Amino acid sequence: MDIFKKCFDFKEAEEVQAKGIYPYFTPIDEVYGNKVKIKGKEYIMIGSNNYLGLVGDERINRAMKEAIDKYGSGTCGSRFLNGTLSMYVEFEEELAEFMEKEAALIFSTGYQTNLGIISALGTKNDALIIDRLDHASLIDATRLSFSKVYKFKHNDMDDLERILKTIPDDMGKLIVVDGVYSMDGDIAPLDKMVEIKKKYGARLFVDDAHGVGVLGEKGRGAAEHYDVLKEVDIIMCTFSKSFASLGGFVAGDKKVIEYIKHFGRPMIFSASITPAAAAAAKEALKIIKTEPERRKRLQEIANYMKSEFTKMGYNTGNTETAIIPVIIGDDEKTFKLWLALRELGIFVTPVISPAVSPDNSRIRTSYTATHSDEELEAVLKAFYQAGKMLNLI
Repeated sequence: MDIFKKCFDFKEAEEVQAKGIYPYFTPIDEVYGNKVKIKGKEYIMIGSNNYLGLVGDERINRAMKEAIDKYGSGTCGSRFLNGTLSMYVEFEEELAEFMEKEAALIFSTGYQTNLGIISALGTKNDALIIDRLDHASLIDATRLSFSKVYKFKHNDMDDLERILKTIPDDMGKLIVVDGVYSMDGDIAPLDKMVEIKKKYGARLFVDDAHGVGVLGEKGRGAAEHYDVLKEVDIIMCTFSKSFASLGGFVAGDKKVIEYIKHFGRPMIFSASITPAAAAAAKEALKIIKTEPERRKRLQEIANYMKSEFTKMGYNTGNTETAIIPVIIGDDEKTFKLWLALRELGIFVTPVISPAVSPDNSRIRTSYTATHSDEELEAVLKAFYQAGKMLNLI
């Protein structure tokens, strides 16, 4: 059989394109503030993870330019060889201090960070206990390990404990969860997980890609939000959300980070993060530390938008953050709502299975600390018009 047969048989994308409701891979021509231009038309962006509004910030742009002037456009080598710049080491020390951990390690992407951590730590004598709604990068990472994988019901602590009871004492146990779930906007109950992991001698790893910079008094994420920062064993975060860049990091005990550094194949066999990307994230960390008003504004926006969507009659699920899903359920209705919103000048993202469970499709909206009141009102007006037109509300 031809290995390409599956490719030629794949028709779903073409069928949706033929209906004029294909929403993905849209070329964006310009980005300015919270607006973008596509084929000459302006849209308000509420589909980005630029939570603190730092993309395009002059301080970050300047830091990137200075890094290029000093180090060039890339290292052309792995961290093991020629790809460790002094700036990277300094940044790792700053990240470790910020996260109140002994050490930190930066990777070229957030996805790669998860692959590196879990594939290094998970052996055939270990158990990985994951939430059923964990991010795809975490799922793929468990497949790269040789560990036994268990899945518990989303944020269900009784189910987590039920599984831990069945795992032999002589197996290493790592609980793997998101801090904030990217499709639903809800937060993992890390305070309860800490109690459970101590009871069963497990370790706790949190992917806080959508939490660091946003949650907690000082922006340290979901663990700080629950005041269990020191009790969470490993925390990772991407630079592609609040840090307005590309890359990721892991923070934890020094010995654990050293082990990942020497056994994390996705880092060992990849070129290191670019100087410009690292410099951008490094500058973003300074802003996260010194401008808490961005977090405050973001939460105010999130509370307001969730309240207004609910008043209209939309289902926003259990969100607690600036990720606010508008859950429709039916794929075609979701695409039609997306198209109606696009025609009204709103850039949003439709999400269907397998990113979410079947019959749980939604428009994923996400907000930025720099969204103006006028922009938010325009978004709400568009959702109201589109919802009424399509008989969704």
